Amino acid sequence: MVIVLFLFLGKLHAQELEAYRLLPDEEIVLDGYSNEDFWSKITPATDFRQQEPVPGNPASEKTEVRIAYDAQNLYISAIFYDSEPDRIKAFQRRRDSPLDTDDKFVFILDTYNDQRSSFYFEVNPLGLMGDGILRVGQGTSVNRSWDGIWRAWVVQTPEGWAAEIRIPFMTLNFEPSNDTWGINFLRTIRRKNEDVLWTGYQRNQGILRPQDAGKLTGLINLNQGIGVEAIPYAIASQVRQRQDPESEKQSEYQYNAGGEINYNITPNLKAGITINTDFAETEVDDRQINLTRFPLFFPERRAFFLEGSNIFLFAPSSGPNPYFSRRIGLQEGRPIPIRHGGRLIGRIKNTDVGFLQVRTGAEGERPGENFTIGRVVQNISEESTVGVVYTRRDTDGDSLPVRETLGADVSLNTSRFMGNKNLQFEAFFVGHTETYIGDESSLWDRSVRGGRINFPNQPWDAHVSYREFGINYDPAVGFAPRVGFRRLQPTITYNPLWEKSGLVRELSWQYYFEYLMEMDWRPATVNHRLRLLGIRFESGDILQFGAEHNFEWLDRPFDILRDGEYVIQPGEFNNLGYNVSFRSAPFRKIGGSLTYQKIGFWTGSQLNLSADLFMRPFVGLNMTASWEHSQVRLAEGEFDTHIFRLVSGYDFSPWVSINFNIQYDNITNFVGTNTRFAWVIDPGNTFFIVYNHNWQRYLERFVSIEDRTNVKLAYTFRF
Repeated sequence: MVIVLFLFLGKLHAQELEAYRLLPDEEIVLDGYSNEDFWSKITPATDFRQQEPVPGNPASEKTEVRIAYDAQNLYISAIFYDSEPDRIKAFQRRRDSPLDTDDKFVFILDTYNDQRSSFYFEVNPLGLMGDGILRVGQGTSVNRSWDGIWRAWVVQTPEGWAAEIRIPFMTLNFEPSNDTWGINFLRTIRRKNEDVLWTGYQRNQGILRPQDAGKLTGLINLNQGIGVEAIPYAIASQVRQRQDPESEKQSEYQYNAGGEINYNITPNLKAGITINTDFAETEVDDRQINLTRFPLFFPERRAFFLEGSNIFLFAPSSGPNPYFSRRIGLQEGRPIPIRHGGRLIGRIKNTDVGFLQVRTGAEGERPGENFTIGRVVQNISEESTVGVVYTRRDTDGDSLPVRETLGADVSLNTSRFMGNKNLQFEAFFVGHTETYIGDESSLWDRSVRGGRINFPNQPWDAHVSYREFGINYDPAVGFAPRVGFRRLQPTITYNPLWEKSGLVRELSWQYYFEYLMEMDWRPATVNHRLRLLGIRFESGDILQFGAEHNFEWLDRPFDILRDGEYVIQPGEFNNLGYNVSFRSAPFRKIGGSLTYQKIGFWTGSQLNLSADLFMRPFVGLNMTASWEHSQVRLAEGEFDTHIFRLVSGYDFSPWVSINFNIQYDNITNFVGTNTRFAWVIDPGNTFFIVYNHNWQRYLERFVSIEDRTNVKLAYTFRF
């Protein structure tokens, strides 16, 4: 019966907005002021309603959005009336900065009108532009590293603020024969912590759900050009290194060039090639100290691999990770040269496709390699998909076999369960070939499988998942931090609004249970985590209290710091703990967060303290200082760990910014700084100067071991 609901339930009536096509004699001056005569001819999207604080109530301030277009561009006029314009919140200028601090306007364009994916855009009263690609399924993923070529003009007026936006059709993928797109708008009035939407304003809906969007009609005769895009770059670098703390630094100058060429085979399918792929402008990873038995996960930051990455997502809530792009062109965080590669990303009718072929060069004793990744996702019914993924890794020489991975997943989703509830089901299987020559393990041991049922609604939110990871699962282009287990994990959350309180907006309780077993069904890790009370205040501040119990069975010695000093012997361990956390409202000029946790840890205890302090003394300047501290007390001895991080930046305008990042931890005794200047000459054309400097502690002093300066210019040509 549930499957029938998934596949055949129809959509409810949605809001509609008609786009106005500009006449040949109608010109538009893009300055933020919508004072051209033709704007008055267009019926606006209005009647916005609250998602917060009271779902369905009329918005406290009026909003009007109008859509126009010509053959090459889509134009959006948005007017945000405000009864107290001097209280509008606006701190951020730099592209893609988080806007939980500011008033903002967000809109999505579901250009395929299939309720599965959308282009995501946002602006604030200072002209900040943010964008990404939104994909829904088991959870919602916004690939914010996608930087589309578009432009916003924003003004603040005595009546509030307003924006005019131009999006070239060459920036978007769509089916030209379809004259209807999905569209939705959100406005945040930050001082009131009020979110209002044009449609989809219930708590289990929202801007990130294209299933609940309205319709934009009347789009005809759109022109994407011939579909050719060239993005060349040139880079000059100076590298200074010393072989050991006592030697002098040696300088080396490097020059390189390369780039990408992309071609739209169809309006929905783009092919591209890359030569001498470069990541000099990529931000550095956040430092982490590993006190667990398993490897740490670092997110991908390189733009080449992030573009289209939403298509390659595979059962993301279950974590089999058959494809993890950081296995290509990186070794222990250091770059491996990428000589060339090819990419095919897009859609063929109702099928999303992604293909990636990359060749890396030899680096020291590491041989060159060829990587192949393929992903196909077939849309079925209104919100569901079935897909496959394939990866191949071929290392030069004969020391390793060709390693291949193949997986399949299905995601059945509906937003109409019991009328207006969300219900989701996911299942997956992944297996791979032999990891090394002579590997005699079975396919069952080299595979993973599992399923998940999700009920993401408000005020009740719940899921239950089960997965098995074979003891020899190790995908050659994937990531598996822990293998050889069976895991059952349900969670239930209750988040009621307190509508009659002038102080508290939302209360929250949650129970998280994890029962992880060895493959012989012996309990290995058991976690009970209880959120005793969570409070979200009307001000936006959040306070939470929690308690937890942990059981661990250790079947082999565990060297915590990997240096032989603190080694835990096999046995069973039961741990009790509690935690308290506080996070201030992000729109404040000074604020932060604090998390305190005390819990049993192997033969003793662990106290974890995480603190962040942010300051925004004036518009454009953002500074955040962080401290992560662990105090470990064991029968084998005691030690403390510290990570210090300072991130600061000044945005001269939405187009020019400088950012500084310094990190230190007392385990590696390593200090690293990253300074990054970015000038967006025009959307798609960017000039970078990036300076990295690293120091290592040696004999009670810090010695500069490496510094690198990169100057890079990347330009985009479209035809």
